[in-house]
Amino acid sequence: MKKEFELFFKKLLGEDNAYFDEIHKRAYSYDATRKHYLPDGVLFPRNEEDICEILKYCNENQIIIIPRGSGSGFTGGALAINGGVILSFEKHMNQILEIDLENLVAVVQPGVININLQKEAKKYGLFYPPDPASMEYSSLGGNVSENAGGMRAAKYGITKDYVMALRAVLPNGEVIRAGKRTIKDVAGYNLAGILIASEGSLAVLSELTLKLIPLPKFKKTAMGIFPSVQNAMNAVYKSLASGVSPVSMEFLDNLSIQAVEQKFQKGLPIDAGAILIADVDGNVKEALEEDLKKLEHYFLEAGALEFKIAKDDEEAANIWFARRNCSQSIAMYGTLKLNEDITVPRSKLPQLLEGIEEISQKYKFKIPCFGHTGDGNVHTNVMVGDKNNEAEVKRGYEAVEEIFKLTIKLGGTLSGEHGIGISKAPFMKLAFNEAEMNLMRNIKKAFDPNNILNPFKMGL
Repeated sequence: MKKEFELFFKKLLGEDNAYFDEIHKRAYSYDATRKHYLPDGVLFPRNEEDICEILKYCNENQIIIIPRGSGSGFTGGALAINGGVILSFEKHMNQILEIDLENLVAVVQPGVININLQKEAKKYGLFYPPDPASMEYSSLGGNVSENAGGMRAAKYGITKDYVMALRAVLPNGEVIRAGKRTIKDVAGYNLAGILIASEGSLAVLSELTLKLIPLPKFKKTAMGIFPSVQNAMNAVYKSLASGVSPVSMEFLDNLSIQAVEQKFQKGLPIDAGAILIADVDGNVKEALEEDLKKLEHYFLEAGALEFKIAKDDEEAANIWFARRNCSQSIAMYGTLKLNEDITVPRSKLPQLLEGIEEISQKYKFKIPCFGHTGDGNVHTNVMVGDKNNEAEVKRGYEAVEEIFKLTIKLGGTLSGEHGIGISKAPFMKLAFNEAEMNLMRNIKKAFDPNNILNPFKMGL
């Protein structure tokens, strides 16, 4: 980076908020993809005014800006793949500005960690439902930029369902406000909706207004053990059709069960075809008991070998342990994990999983699957035995492409939670026709005509 650029940023932000040394550049060169791209510098804006000045200067001087939350993304959305400066919110812009008890909203800065808002809301008897697996370290700005999901999506939805309004800075330094602190707002285009899931490519989020709901008083956890994935999927359909609205309905396939049991020895049934874990919540104990009775009835009717209800929080945590530790456990199957978060209509889950098994046999890779049957979101993991074997890695990506093609054929989507970034960008042509891709490119150009904001992500 030119010395004059470095001097401008240091003068604007101070020596402690603008870094161009190798240590900082290396520290911000990667995310959860484990791919590395060195940025030219790292900036820590103190407020919205700083963001405006940074973007205005970068726009005038054709300097690439990459907004970054906590760097926990799985698709490379916050990587400086073409150089440029990282704009990080973790140092200063990480405050909960307001909990509005009358309108049930929270106003936060983009660097607030998800779990911190959940804890703060709980103090007031309120609840922020979106719960990505990374909630203990992912930022709300990143959650909005990727439209993060989570295990509670079956009942409560995902991040987009809780964004009431936001403030954002355009590449030319102008500030826009999208949305209102109102339940209804149909004036003008839905600009907030366009910015959600845009992966930092259209504008830089500077403030978020998020919906809160009353915290349910009671919650119960149940688990069903099934001889096959098909039995488990039938249980999902029957339960949901009965009127039960589980907070979450998670599943593990046999490979996932075996991996968790081998690593942690939790007494899981390694011969089971699948496990379903369900949470129900509400404010009336009797209603929860009725939901649990329905779950038990339909699980057993679908062929469950066992149905168990957790007696207390400790037992519930033990039940959830297997699901929460799937990802790390399946490392036993290979040295490289090509993990994807495809989503299909719930009715297509059996066909998806059958197709993945065929792909597994064709390419000779183990592909453990787990995820959110309540909303059709499946985490598939093509396990490559030797990450240093180029031919084997190439076959792994070919298997991934077949999984994507199967997903699209079944009416699904490339990503339910993680976004597109650089990892899925080559496959966008499978999901969108040229007219749709051109429309997205034109939206990008309208917001960012000089292409300085997180360019070349999402295949745009």
